Amino acid sequence: MVLKHKAYKFRIYPTKEQEILIAKTIGCARFIFNHFLAKWDEMYKTTGKGLSYGSCSKEIPLLKQEFDWLKEVDSTSVQTSVKHLADAFDRFFNKQNKRPRFKSKRHPVQSYKTNV
Repeated sequence: MVLKHKAYKFRIYPTKEQEILIAKTIGCARFIFNHFLAKWDEMYKTTGKGLSYGSCSKEIPLLKQEFDWLKEVDSTSVQTSVKHLADAFDRFFNKQNKRPRFKSKRHPVQSYKTNV
């Protein structure tokens, strides 16, 4: 018996409001990722140990108080970017990937992950 794999490819056409919200969400996810990556580097230089996912995710509400614009976007996308950073460091220490790098606004591929 031969297994057949099917795939579907979709193209979405968001409205102007949706485009703005998507851009804001991508920006916030990038900001959170870069913020905790910088914090991780700083902590590693001073103590020799990095941060954990738990300690970073507990700090997100404090960041939302400091930066009001973080409240405008989906909270799960922000949380997921911290999860991706923790996963990137796990892979780095298991010698599967290179060290995590800062995300750039200029990079052609911009994405975020959320639950629907």
